[in-house]
Amino acid sequence: MNGILQIAGNNLMLLQSGSAYFPQLCADIDAAHHSIYLETYIFAADETGHMVSAALRRAAARGVTVRLMLDGFGSAELPQRWVDDLRSAGVEVQWFRRKISPLTLRRSRLRRLHRKLVVIDGEIAFVGGINITDDIPQRRGLAAPRLDYAVRLKGALTGEIHAVMRHLWGMVSWANVHHHSRRIHWRLREAKRPQAAGDVALVLRDNLRHRRDIERAYLKAIATAQHEIIIANAYFLPGRVFRRALKLAVQRGVRVVLLLQGKVEYRLQHYATHALYEELLGAGIEIYEYLPSYLHAKVAVVDGQWATVGSSNIDPFSLLLAREANLVVRDAAFAGEVRKSLMAALASEARRVEFARESVFVHVLARMSYGIVRFLVGMLGMSRRQ
Repeated sequence: MNGILQIAGNNLMLLQSGSAYFPQLCADIDAAHHSIYLETYIFAADETGHMVSAALRRAAARGVTVRLMLDGFGSAELPQRWVDDLRSAGVEVQWFRRKISPLTLRRSRLRRLHRKLVVIDGEIAFVGGINITDDIPQRRGLAAPRLDYAVRLKGALTGEIHAVMRHLWGMVSWANVHHHSRRIHWRLREAKRPQAAGDVALVLRDNLRHRRDIERAYLKAIATAQHEIIIANAYFLPGRVFRRALKLAVQRGVRVVLLLQGKVEYRLQHYATHALYEELLGAGIEIYEYLPSYLHAKVAVVDGQWATVGSSNIDPFSLLLAREANLVVRDAAFAGEVRKSLMAALASEARRVEFARESVFVHVLARMSYGIVRFLVGMLGMSRRQ
């Protein structure tokens, strides 16, 4: 799976899970000459976090400009001493929305930096869904790694990713200094990017110019599918429009397969998804649950020609609130690599779901969880269409 594919002036390497991702990431950091930008939702104080932070400190010691952006909620448990050690070594660290009031229910609390991006020397980029945390969540008693993906990219698109990351760094820097004017700046100074096009494209979700770009990319691919749609998603809670698109695909004779979370990681999201099982299964959509470990993937393949790998779940929080980044690739060889990996997981590591197996307790819990999510979405003032 670590082969390099040449697509539209870019070299792409698909990396499955942290066992492939972190060694490659640290090797590229150790080879950096000029600059490193890294954005992550979770930076954990564990063995993997230590490995990556050590690589960043080594780079800073060589005189490389190292800029690390951490989400204030996802990385809230990172000890301050870790941040202090990084800064003492010359690593610049910034927080995205660190001040979170537990006493308020506001949309801004959930506008997280959920994307996972890295750019090294403006020449090598990583796009995907893998956080800086141990591949195997040992505290939960699991022996297998999370199923997750990232793409290492070198070529024409890297400059665009670099520009996007530099823009956010500058915007957050300005907001941290002029915090009283943060609201105005956040609304007016979003990056001006062209719409995604071409065989390899970066598709962002932000809160101004690109609110629905990732969702639209999915919907366009689903609407034009002729044979097969495979979606692997950690937190799957799509709105009516997305569910209708999948059901219409089935009616056209397209096979639609969902690979979803089998282990309970976050109860509310997990059981809210179960509330959709009856509707989806009744429409002829196949549902499988990943069992060896947590499913953290956010990938899809359509007709073996179109694929996406990134950070965006298909739920209200990713599609309506968080900053996300997905790579969209229109290439049979790359899509074939993603499909091959997903089919292997479906064949040997997943269980096909039959709604009849659900107990009354799970059914009631699912409806309650779905109701809570809908209530939260309503409280946040989101569109009923979603």
